[in-house]
Amino acid sequence: MMERTYPLGTAQQKERHLLAARSALQGKGKGLKRILPFLGPAFIAAVAYLDPGNFATNITAGSKYGYLLLWVIAASNLMAVLIQSLSAKLGIATGHNLPEVARARFPKRASFFLWIQSELVIMATDLAEFLGAALGLYLLFDIPMLPAALITAAGSFAILELQRRGYRSLEAGIAAMILVVVLAFAFQVIMAKPDMGDVFHGIVTPSFQGVDSVLLAAGILGATVMPHAIYLHSSLTQNRIVGKDDEEKKKIFKLEFIDILIAMFIAGAVNMAMVIVSAAAFFKNGLAVEDLEVAYHQFGQLVGPVTAVSFGLGLLIAGLSSASVGTMAGDVVMQGFINRRINLYLRRAITTIPPLAIILSGVDPTHALVMSQVILSFGIAFALIPLIIFTSDRKLMGGLVNRRITSALGWVIASIVVALNLFLIAETFIA
Repeated sequence: MMERTYPLGTAQQKERHLLAARSALQGKGKGLKRILPFLGPAFIAAVAYLDPGNFATNITAGSKYGYLLLWVIAASNLMAVLIQSLSAKLGIATGHNLPEVARARFPKRASFFLWIQSELVIMATDLAEFLGAALGLYLLFDIPMLPAALITAAGSFAILELQRRGYRSLEAGIAAMILVVVLAFAFQVIMAKPDMGDVFHGIVTPSFQGVDSVLLAAGILGATVMPHAIYLHSSLTQNRIVGKDDEEKKKIFKLEFIDILIAMFIAGAVNMAMVIVSAAAFFKNGLAVEDLEVAYHQFGQLVGPVTAVSFGLGLLIAGLSSASVGTMAGDVVMQGFINRRINLYLRRAITTIPPLAIILSGVDPTHALVMSQVILSFGIAFALIPLIIFTSDRKLMGGLVNRRITSALGWVIASIVVALNLFLIAETFIA
């Protein structure tokens, strides 16, 4: 299998990081100092949970059903914690990412098929992220969509350039961008003044209101569980800190699990904040808003112009950061499934073509965002099912093999996710 290499110019950075990690594994240091060397991979993967497709589904959910579907986000994030932990664990236990393991264990034709479908899924993801960032620029600065898209492309190239400075620089850059999105939505929640009693009830009370709410719940789940995040996370942990034996690998996984809990909590909180501000501003006033441009202007009228700006800023930053992560995931699946690789910048350039074509065609960006989530639904099973199979294999995983309860929960989650996404696909095309 092709060994994944670290970016140029990171030898000293990597050495310092490994020394800190080894010190933590030996029990030295406490609190943040001990877990700091293991923070980062989950934050990069978590960007997928904050992409512009989530904006579209969450704003629609809040405006149509108020706080009713908050429990869906809570449940989705609990599922995401398990799924991302399995992906991270696979990389730690085997030293290989999910596509690499699949190539080693599946027939060549199956690997080629998995590569093709994963590239299509990542293209759909990239479309959503690119359009979201361009729409953010359009809303904030009144820049026409085509020039906004070109600026977005330049911005995504700049984020990829962080990789030349090393993986810790990339992780720090992504974490900073997530912080901006968190602060933007925290401000919106404060300004919207939601009823916290209703918020709590929505989080802990599973319920639906008709078939449309079930369809929207499936859309929320499809916008949360992202195939490319599953592929990517295993690659981020596979060679980052290599355990010498099963015992050390278990320690690494326990510390990486803290990274996952923190990152998924943040992603879940931001997604809930989107629903909450939409419910407080739109549902409360009897407005059903399904268009992000309409949402932006209505926020300005109902809550205040600063709230609208924070919404646009969150959309812009989320789109830019998730676009770069999508490009990284594309590199992982190509290298893993078919043992080939192209330059990241060339990949980024190629993937700008579909969004530019859609913008030139005049298609509504919000509608394109929603449809991209439907395409994503096709790929979830092809990432999730092999992940559960591999992490349940003792010969492959050693001491980090799934416990029976973990595998059982994984299959339950896979069944729910696949069933809901098949429902989403069927309802979308029947409609």
